[in-house]
This record gives sequence, structure tokens and C-alpha cells, in this order.
Amino acid sequence: MLVGKIGEFGLLERIAAMLPKRSAGVIEGIGDDVAVLDVSGPEYLLATCDIQVEGVHFTREAITPYQLGRRVAAINVSDIAAKGGDPRWALVSLALPGDIEVGWVEELYRGMREETALAGASVVGGNLSGMKSAVVVDFTLLGVVAPERFVRRSTARAGDAVLLTGAAGESRAGLELIRRPDMKLSSSVRRRLTQRHLCPQPRLAEGRLLAHSGLVTAMMDVSDGVVGDLLHICEASGKGAEIETASLSISPELSEAALAAGADPLEWALSGGEDYELLFTAAPEDVPFLKKMVLEATGTACTQIGVICTGAGVVLRLADGTLLDPAAKGWDHFGR
Repeated sequence: MLVGKIGEFGLLERIAAMLPKRSAGVIEGIGDDVAVLDVSGPEYLLATCDIQVEGVHFTREAITPYQLGRRVAAINVSDIAAKGGDPRWALVSLALPGDIEVGWVEELYRGMREETALAGASVVGGNLSGMKSAVVVDFTLLGVVAPERFVRRSTARAGDAVLLTGAAGESRAGLELIRRPDMKLSSSVRRRLTQRHLCPQPRLAEGRLLAHSGLVTAMMDVSDGVVGDLLHICEASGKGAEIETASLSISPELSEAALAAGADPLEWALSGGEDYELLFTAAPEDVPFLKKMVLEATGTACTQIGVICTGAGVVLRLADGTLLDPAAKGWDHFGR
């Protein structure tokens, strides 16, 4: 069987089946974006990693090394944010072709240093290796969270509201602009959308607030797309969900880019991925308080986009009330 046939999530299932079902001190392990570890201290240790591979996640022509450094750090900070935690230490493994300029590497690390510093963390070590042609940046981030404050993805309840910080789909629009630089858009729209893709801003303050409130029942960040990541929450929680498509926040910039590309902005918002917004669930009666709290403290709006249901899977409710089974299931590294 080939990896391309089984797909990313099928491969993860097979790997998980080979490893111990339960290890001492592991609160959350394989199957989550962040390992949550009990190290016999007052706080849990959080551990996450992500990789950026040239030709898969980026091209050197489309992103500066400084932006790449900011990006690889930010997407790891986003994972810690979704647990309500605080980032602390990072390790970087870097594989490089010999013809890369030293200045390029220095700019990469400047970006990582600045992004981790914004999150209260620092790069403390790593590893270097040679590579024939492609640059590979593997970033591991450790953090901490109080046991009573960390939020799982597996504890959503039937009847809970589904909420999303900010707006989804803009990173997908930015990717389209990078792929199609000839698209006719205003410079301000182009700048905003490409920045959203190249240098995402993790919702760290929002994640802490939501977790500390004690009112959020499940949470994760949006890396695979709203539908795909809500499906992850549903599968982990043994529930289903319904998304009200009319409730999704579609920014004017996203609409303008989708129109220029001949695409559906709703499709980009639902399945685009790499927005690194927070997707979370809470009791309906707590929604007004949570929205007000986050907006006043951070300036970030939260939108209720659906509800957790009994059953399984994610369905879309269109503006006319029609229920639709979405074809988009989120990003799969080996399935496309």
C-alpha cells in the first residue's frame, strides 16, 4: 500500500496503532496537534511541532526568509494557543542546500526570534543538516498550561454553540494571489491577503482568555479548514455538527479576491485552511459573554457559526434551509 493511497490521516492511524496505547504521564498524545504531558509539576508541559518544506509549503521566490521564520513559529504558537497555554521554548532542525547564503539563514532566524519573543518564548537549540536541493525547517515548540485550564478537542457536547475567531478564508485567498500574481486587485487588498497567508497571526491572547474563562468545552486552531477541523472536534468528541453558512464572516477583501479568481468565497472560508483562527464550542447561554470578553480584551470578533449535534459528521445549512454534505474534508498531505 502506498502512502499516497492511504492518505495522511490513514497513515496516522496506522502509526498510532504501532505505538503504546497509554504511556505514563501522557494526558493527550497522538491524535491531537499538541501533546499534553504531566511532568509532576504544577503545570502540564505542552509539546508541538510543525515542518515547512520547500516546494510543498513554500517557495523561496514567494516568501522572504524573515517571513518564513515568522510563519513557522506562528503556526506552532497557534497550536499552543488552542490549548490555552503559554509558549516557552523552541527547537529548530534546519536542512539546507550548500548554496544558500548565510544572510538568508540569519534572516530566517531573525523571523523566528521575533515571532517567538512576541509569544513570550525563545529558540534554545536545534540541529543543522545538509540537503541536496530543498530547504526544510522543522520547528518544535514547548509550552505550559495549568491542569485546570487546558482545553481538549474531545469534549464538545451536543447542543453547544460552535464559534470562530476572526474570519476564515483569507489565507486561501492570499495563496491564490501568490499563485496568480496577474490577478487584478487593489494594492491594499493584495497586501492584506498575502500577509495573512505568509505571516499568520496566532490567537494567543484569545486562546488564553477563552481557556481561563472555564466556559469553553472544546477548542482547536484552524489549519485544515473550518469544515475539516470541526470534523476533527466532532470525531474526537463522538458528535456531529451543523454549520450555518450564512453566519460565516466573509470579509470584503476575501469577496473581492474570490470574484477576481472566479471562485466561491464561501468555499474558501469553509475549506481554505491555514487561517490559524480558533474554533471553539461553548454552551449557548455563555456565547454573549465570551464574545464580549474577547472583543473588549483583544479587539477580535467571535462569530457563532453553528451547533454541535448528536450523530456524526459535519453538515452545512444553507441560507434557504437546505442541508448539504460538504465535499471538502480539509487538507491531507498525501491525499491530493
